[in-house]
Amino acid sequence: VQLQASGGGLVQTGGSLKLSCTASESRFSLNAMGWYRQAPGKQRELVASITSGGTTDYTDSVKGRFTISRDNAKNTVSLHMNSLRPEDTAVYYCNAKFRTPWGAPRDYWGQGTQVTVSS
Repeated sequence: VQLQASGGGLVQTGGSLKLSCTASESRFSLNAMGWYRQAPGKQRELVASITSGGTTDYTDSVKGRFTISRDNAKNTVSLHMNSLRPEDTAVYYCNAKFRTPWGAPRDYWGQGTQVTVSS
């Protein structure tokens, strides 16, 4: 399984960006997809996730500003980021959780994309 992420870049405070990530076809069952981020000197944290049924979850600091969505037919997850703040600056990683036919979970990660918000 490969995850291909796109988007990110440099934006001013208050601006918007969109991240997208597509998971390659797999014989495994694709369950939740999400976005994590890691700022310099900090641990990687979950930003937002979405289940195959559309249930979403956000970390408190992005609620009301970020929106996660997915297209199950295309194995794609997107993160729309509005009202960006300097503290949102980080490398963002796409994550996909699969389950094998024998029920074992499998986690896959994208290559990471830089988001930089200037003040």
